[in-house]
Amino acid sequence: MKYAVVAILIAGGLMIFARPFQHMGNPSHSPSRTVDVIVPELSPIATKGQELFNDNCAACHGDNGHGTDMGPPLIHSIYKASHHADMSFTLAVANGVRQHHWPYGNMPAQPHISQSDLKKIISFVREVQQANGIVN
Repeated sequence: MKYAVVAILIAGGLMIFARPFQHMGNPSHSPSRTVDVIVPELSPIATKGQELFNDNCAACHGDNGHGTDMGPPLIHSIYKASHHADMSFTLAVANGVRQHHWPYGNMPAQPHISQSDLKKIISFVREVQQANGIVN
C-alpha cells in the first residue's frame, strides 16, 4: 500500500511538471491557422511595411499577417513583442526557423529582405497587432 501511494504521488508530480510542455509538438495548441485582422490607418513607415510584407511574407503568413496553411498568423498574441521581440523577427528572416510547436514546417531564411525593409515590416506588424488588441 505504501508503494502504491508513493507511485501515485510520483505520477501526479510528473503530470504537474509536464503540463506546461504539453503544447510542444501539438498543432492544436499552436496559433490558429488564420485570424481576422483589422488594419488601422498606418504610419508612413508601417504603410511601406505593409506593402513589403504583402510582397514578401504573405505567401505563407497571409495578407496583413492573418495566417495560411503554410505559415502562422503574426497578428496573434504569441507574436506580441513581450514574447517575440523584434529581434526574433530579425533572426527568423536572417536564419530561418526550425519547426517546433506548429504544423507548418520549417521557415527558410529570407536573405532578400534588407534590414531597412525588415524594420518597416516589423513596424507594420506591431501597429496591426496593437490595433487588434495585441499589446505587451
